[in-house]
Amino acid sequence: MTLDEAKRKLIDAGKILEDAGQGDLTRGHVSIRMPGDPSLFIMKPHSHGFDEITPENIVVCNLEGEKVGGEGKRHSEVFIHSEIYRLRPDINSVIHSHPTHAVALSATGRPLRPISQPAVAFADGLPYYTDTINLIRSQEMGRGVAQALGACKAVLMRNHGVALAGKTVEEATILAIMLDNACQIQLLAEAAGGIGQEFSPQEVEKLHFDITRPAQYEVNFQYLRRRALKDASWAGHALADQI
Repeated sequence: MTLDEAKRKLIDAGKILEDAGQGDLTRGHVSIRMPGDPSLFIMKPHSHGFDEITPENIVVCNLEGEKVGGEGKRHSEVFIHSEIYRLRPDINSVIHSHPTHAVALSATGRPLRPISQPAVAFADGLPYYTDTINLIRSQEMGRGVAQALGACKAVLMRNHGVALAGKTVEEATILAIMLDNACQIQLLAEAAGGIGQEFSPQEVEKLHFDITRPAQYEVNFQYLRRRALKDASWAGHALADQI
């Protein structure tokens, strides 16, 4: 993957995440490790929404969390990304967002249970980061998030949000959407009277394998990208009709 291709994927991921309601105004952020240089990563700029990423305002940062390129302003929570990249050489994309249902479940302190297909994607572990509700504005705090994440795909940051790590931006993006869906389903089930019988560990393990293959992330990312482009095109035509 070239740098231009990585920037295009970062822009697409931003549009998908915004369409999925993950933005929380301008507070969410997404990054991709720099192709050919694992000591750097490109990232959404501060003060912009997920859907406002452009090739020009994309920020380049190093593993110290320092901005080393790009026209945009660096996010103050850059250390979530830099410290995960530092501790997880297998990871090439990081997302931090504040999805409503994931935050709500995190406030309960309860674990995510494998009662839905989205939840099964995290059956291999969904830990908690509980040190603070505050913004992650130091290397030490970012390291705490990365250590809480460990070898898992995601971590619930209690009363704050989520951090997700993917081998690709497609994986991280689809996992971000699946995690909030899973939390929503669990909260609804609990509110409706409680969770009934769960499927066996063997069935959960088989489904986990089936829905976490790379092809699953790629095909669903491309679908959501097409949908975002279609919605943008429709909105443009509707605006033109009004003029």
